[in-house]
Amino acid sequence: MATSPHRIAVLGLPDVVGFDLAIPSQIFGGARDAAGEQLYAVQVCSLDGGPISTTKGFAVLPSAGPEHLRSPDTLIIPGTHLEGPRTDGSLDPELADYLAGLPARTRIMSICTGAFVLAAAGMLDGRPATTHWAYAEDFRRLYPEVDLDPDVLFVDDGDVLTSAGVAAGIDLCLHVIRRDHGSEVANRAARSSVVPPWREGGQAQYIERPVPEPDGNGTSNTRAWLLRNLAEPLTLDKIAAHAGTSVRTFTRRFRDETGSSPMDWLLRQRLEHARHLLESTDLPIDAVAEQAGLSTAASLRKHLRHRLGTSPATYRRTFRS
Repeated sequence: MATSPHRIAVLGLPDVVGFDLAIPSQIFGGARDAAGEQLYAVQVCSLDGGPISTTKGFAVLPSAGPEHLRSPDTLIIPGTHLEGPRTDGSLDPELADYLAGLPARTRIMSICTGAFVLAAAGMLDGRPATTHWAYAEDFRRLYPEVDLDPDVLFVDDGDVLTSAGVAAGIDLCLHVIRRDHGSEVANRAARSSVVPPWREGGQAQYIERPVPEPDGNGTSNTRAWLLRNLAEPLTLDKIAAHAGTSVRTFTRRFRDETGSSPMDWLLRQRLEHARHLLESTDLPIDAVAEQAGLSTAASLRKHLRHRLGTSPATYRRTFRS
């Protein structure tokens, strides 16, 4: 018996960030099961059913009326310049009543400055959350009771999830698909939108780094080589030799381009590959560790527990599609 798609209501509030408003429909719309059936039904809504003004000089006319806001499975509030939540912590009574009346089972998500709306409604009190790094000081001033972390891409606190600015909303939506249906479905949705299938939630929002000079001395070719050879024993000397430069020069260039040291970056890639293998294969844990370049199951367990607080077996049970 087929199950109904998970119902998502995207509530556009003036002045909405147009890019944020479009993300859920694009990303969740690309999530399909093995038979090609859509797993989510996404509707963009406004409180009154009318057009939604955006921050960039155009308006959006929702195709769904406010009736779709009554009891969604998931409610998403995109970034907004709505006064009140953004200026003095106040909330329009109609909006406050709507948010207060949501069923307890509703999953709540925000993208970018949509977190200001959730905070104004008291929905983030005592919870970890994030928003766009540029507005972190304003957020802390208005909502000191929220445990704000402006240095991450998104925060998953179970039934309430928040993301950083703009493109981090893509990461959050893919994370939710992954959480709901496993990595294979999330990867297909990512491929449909031609975006990376996974950026870790704890990854820094904003690292100020220069664009590499077009002189052929960047590290992109070596990074691609590393990804093709994750299972091999790779030392910093060997990596720098592939790049044809000294360890010191290579490390400096690598950090400039990625915001990370070569070996830290390599460990993250190995863990991501291990996670993919845990989710998509029946390989024994020892074989997963070996193919990911982590040598032993003990090493994989140590790194996975440090990064995610879980064991390989538990991770596989949780995320296996």
